[in-house]
Amino acid sequence: MSNSAALGKISGASFLIFVLLLVCAGCSITGQGGSHGVYDPTIKPSKGSKPYTIRGKTYYPLESGVGFSEEGIASWYGKDFHGKKTANGEIYDMYGMTAAHKLLPFNTQVKVTNLRNGKSIITRVNDRGPFVEKRVIDLSYTGAKNLGMIATGTAPVRIESIGAVKGISRGKQAGTFEMRGTFYVQVGAFSQKQNASRLAAGIKAKGRKARYYYSDMVDFWRVQIGPYSTLNQAEDAREAVLREFPGSFVVAQ
Repeated sequence: MSNSAALGKISGASFLIFVLLLVCAGCSITGQGGSHGVYDPTIKPSKGSKPYTIRGKTYYPLESGVGFSEEGIASWYGKDFHGKKTANGEIYDMYGMTAAHKLLPFNTQVKVTNLRNGKSIITRVNDRGPFVEKRVIDLSYTGAKNLGMIATGTAPVRIESIGAVKGISRGKQAGTFEMRGTFYVQVGAFSQKQNASRLAAGIKAKGRKARYYYSDMVDFWRVQIGPYSTLNQAEDAREAVLREFPGSFVVAQ
């Protein structure tokens, strides 16, 4: 949840670890548990905003939301903030389809998928937050209701940006966007450790580096190929295994 008055403080340097995935634009979203919302190409994201400090931690909003994806816990905020000003100056409407995110440019449209039930929505970032550990997005009441998470209050989700900012692309062409860091290609998630171990061993037997580990956030064992030092390398690796693992996606450590 945001506190607009606190956004004026600027200091220090800290970065939130985030996860990236290149997604398609210009389509409505469907999930196995149902979907709500349609991508609107007329909405243009802002190109970042000034750093801000909350509770002694400084956040540096991204210049672009292109290819952004991450997994974490979603929460929602309702009547206590209804009618109050959001971080981008709009008035918060708990019945609208908006959200708070720490880093994404305002007006970025994102697909949010509830990892428990497969339901998905499209919503728009117009606020900052949530400033609680492991939480990655604060949804409006309507967004949370459509994801089936009102009763629980929180849910594990995947966030994927939709659309693009003009003039910024993946970066295989000279002078364009490139992301460096530590990246993996996630190819599987299992409830049983032995299944994850078996898949990782099979990948290693084919000459690729792989790891598996337990994620208490979603209560699954994840299997990932890598690491790679750039997003482009990870995307190339994902494309190489896409036929074998059609649901694979890139994550950043």
